[in-house]
Amino acid sequence: MPGGLDAVFGVHAVRALLARGEVPRVLWVQEGEAQQRLVELIDQARRGGARIEPHPREELDRLAQEASHQGIVAFAAPLAFESEAALWFKLEAWPHGAPPLLLVLDGVTDVHNFGACLRSADAAGVHGVIVPKDKSAPLNATVRKVACGAAEGVPVYQVTNLARALARLKEFGVWITGTAGEAEAMLFEAEFTGPTALVMGAEGKGMRRLTREACDGLVKLPMAGSVTSLNVSVATGICLFEAVRQRRGVGD
Repeated sequence: MPGGLDAVFGVHAVRALLARGEVPRVLWVQEGEAQQRLVELIDQARRGGARIEPHPREELDRLAQEASHQGIVAFAAPLAFESEAALWFKLEAWPHGAPPLLLVLDGVTDVHNFGACLRSADAAGVHGVIVPKDKSAPLNATVRKVACGAAEGVPVYQVTNLARALARLKEFGVWITGTAGEAEAMLFEAEFTGPTALVMGAEGKGMRRLTREACDGLVKLPMAGSVTSLNVSVATGICLFEAVRQRRGVGD
């Protein structure tokens, strides 16, 4: 594995990488049928300057471990967070159409949970993920692996002070909905059709006090069984797809 680079596994993740305008330094392609099946993707990477290397499936399997490589692995420069300034610029220039849907992760430090949240965010069409500079997982190779291409497709904005950033979001007309087990309102009672930021807290501790106080409203998931909470990535997926359900047809 080339040193100093992140491994990006699978067709979707490599395609997302190229769509961002980031050409991998090296592209490993599984010898045999995969070279014919992926010829278009390989040619696109080669035109961008990537070095193409055929390798036996065993090598790709050993590198990917439990990830699905689909016969292709790209080695690219590590991902970087988008700046807070870029977030405000994006909102100031927001186009007509669907209102913004943002995901805010407060204190999610586990890389596997972070990657899974990004994957759900990508699937739900989230326009951006916001994380604090402190108390947040890094955008490392493990996150990219778990996210299966979502880390390349969804912008992740890092802000210096999360409570202050949430206050600024309100100036753009974004409604801040936080999730908390002690909330009185249920998720399905919330309104997500307008400009929305959904805030998810860390497992166990939940949102920090200042984050909670910055929310316009709090909601909870109905829990019918013996467990009192869900994994943050599972809860994130449920909440985001309730927003998707409500937004169907909005802004079309």
